[in-house]
Amino acid sequence: MPPRRLVVVGGGLAGSEAAWQAASRGVEVELWEGRPEMRTPAHSTLYLGELVCSNSLGSDLPETAAGLLKAELRRLGSLVMAAADRHRVAAGRALAVDRLAFARAVTARLASHPLVRLRRGEVDRLPEGPAVIATGPLTSEKMAQALQEELGASCLHFYDAAAPIVTGESVDPERSFWASRYEKGGGDYLNCPLTQAEYEAFWQALVSAETVPLNEIDRPLFFEGCLPVEELARRGRDTLRFGPLKPVGLVDPRTGRQPYAVVQLRREDRSGRLLNLVGFQTRLRWGAQAEVFRMIPALARAEFVRYGVMHRNTYLEAPAVLEPTLRARRRPRLFLAGQLVGVEGYLESTAAGLVAGINAARAIRGETPVVFPEETMIGALLAFVTRPRPVVQPMNASFGLLPPLRERVRGQASRRHRHVERAQEALSNFLSCVTIGT
Repeated sequence: MPPRRLVVVGGGLAGSEAAWQAASRGVEVELWEGRPEMRTPAHSTLYLGELVCSNSLGSDLPETAAGLLKAELRRLGSLVMAAADRHRVAAGRALAVDRLAFARAVTARLASHPLVRLRRGEVDRLPEGPAVIATGPLTSEKMAQALQEELGASCLHFYDAAAPIVTGESVDPERSFWASRYEKGGGDYLNCPLTQAEYEAFWQALVSAETVPLNEIDRPLFFEGCLPVEELARRGRDTLRFGPLKPVGLVDPRTGRQPYAVVQLRREDRSGRLLNLVGFQTRLRWGAQAEVFRMIPALARAEFVRYGVMHRNTYLEAPAVLEPTLRARRRPRLFLAGQLVGVEGYLESTAAGLVAGINAARAIRGETPVVFPEETMIGALLAFVTRPRPVVQPMNASFGLLPPLRERVRGQASRRHRHVERAQEALSNFLSCVTIGT
C-alpha cells in the first residue's frame, strides 16, 4: 500500500491550501515553511498565508472573472476563502481582508488539524516521496536549481512590488474624505484629492525620484498588472489619472466637484488604523517615498508603518514540465502549485494549491488525478498556464481564458452572465461525475 503521507513545501496561500485539501481527504501532511530560518524581502510575520503585496483579493462581484474564481473556490471548500470571508474589511465591491487576522486564521486552522504537522526550516531539494512544491515567487536559488535539474525546464522571473502602509490617524481629515466610486460600497475608501498644480508637482517629483537599482539583469521585467507607480508615471503625464489616481465617480465634499486626481487608501484592518496606498507599489528608495508621497496634501504628515518594497519573482516554464493536473511530467508523485507555476494573483495561487492538494491526495490513494473542466475559471486558468504558447508570462483569471460560447450572445454583460452560468453548470457536472472527496 502506498504511503499516505504528503510533504508540502511552502506555507503561502498555495501551500496552505494544498495542505488543507490533502489533509481533508485523510492524508497525513508535513507542511514546511522556511521562515524564520529563511528571510524574504516581502514577508514581515511568521504566519502561514501571509499577504505581502496588498490586502485586496480583487472583485467579489459574481459576474467578474475574480468573482467567478471566488465562487468556485468557496464551493470546493477552500481554506483561504473561508478565512478571507471571515476576516473581510470594507472595500466596496472588492474582497479585502484584515491582513494579520487572516494569516492568523489560516495558521490556526492548519496547526489544529490532526493530520497536519507544521515544520520550520529551509527545504532546498525535492522530497523523495509524494510532494507539493509551493515555494512561491520567492523560491530560493537552491530549490529553483533543483527544480530545473529534475524537471528539465528553465526558471523565468519578473519584478513585483508592494505598496506602502500608513497609519489612519496620520492622514489629514481636512484634506481627505471617505467615499466609494459612484457611491457604491458605502464609503469604504479614504480619498486624498489633488488639484492640477498639486498633481503635476507630484508627478514631476515621482518620475525624478531615486529608485532602488535592479542589478540581477540588464533590463527589468515587470508584471503589467502590478507596475511600480513610478514606472506607470513615466508612460505619460496623465497616465496615473487614468489608472490608480483616476478621479471619476468621486466628488470632493469641500468643492462639490470631481477632483483633478485622487489617491485612494484602503483599510488594512477592520478598525482602519492602518491604510494601504492603493496602486502605489513602488521601488523608490525609502527616503524618496517619504518625501514624494508626502507631497500628496492629505499625506503631508503621514506616518509610514511599512514602505513599499520590490522583489524578484520566480516561476517555471510550466508548459514544458506540468500536466493540467499540476503533476510533473517526469515525476508522477510530484505536484507544483502557486505562482511558481505561472499564475498571478492571490486567489489564482490558491486555486492552484487547491487542485494540487486534491490531486496529490488522489495519487497517494492510487486514484487518477483530475483535470478541471475548461469551462470553469479554475480549469481554464490551469489549462492556459500548462499549454504550450509562444511567450510564457504569469496570468490572472480572465474571461478571455474561457472557451468561446457556442451560442451567440450580444453585449458584454450578457456574455459574462452566460459564461458564469456555464461555469457553474460545468462544475456541477464535474462534481457529479468525479468524486474528489472532502
